[in-house]
Amino acid sequence: MPKTKDQKAEILTGLQTAISGKVALLVNYQGLTVKETEGLRDELFNNQSNISIVKNSLLKKAVEKTGFDFDESVTDQPLAILSAGDEVALSKILAKFAKAHENVLIVGGWVDGSYIDADYISKLSKLPSREELLAKLVGSINAPISGMVNVLAGNIRGLVSVIKQFAEKTN
Repeated sequence: MPKTKDQKAEILTGLQTAISGKVALLVNYQGLTVKETEGLRDELFNNQSNISIVKNSLLKKAVEKTGFDFDESVTDQPLAILSAGDEVALSKILAKFAKAHENVLIVGGWVDGSYIDADYISKLSKLPSREELLAKLVGSINAPISGMVNVLAGNIRGLVSVIKQFAEKTN
């Protein structure tokens, strides 16, 4: 059953919101089974992301209304749009899924309103996650303090060792 104008307007508004968000990636999903698509949808849901399968004509209209750059040559294939708040996490999920499923083709997307291609998404997926970067930062901050504690403890250990040897000698 065809969609009404009100339904299409609602879908168009949802697409504009997704595209205008922090990150929105386009994927050719052709050849995926329903079970595989549901697996991707579940994984995205667990990471506060979502996927929408869209008509290309509605996607073009949504991009026009946002005023963002867009490579219209990608609309000659069935597309799904993935959106999230963290571009690195979404890129990692998508790259992992695309590696496991040969049918998935990463096409492009938008990060903070700028159009990016599949190569850029691949580079994003290789970056460390936010948690990893924070852990490295804490480790870097903690390293000098740990070194100082070890130096100070070494002096005390040396003193204890000398006292112990003196006590053993006197016995």
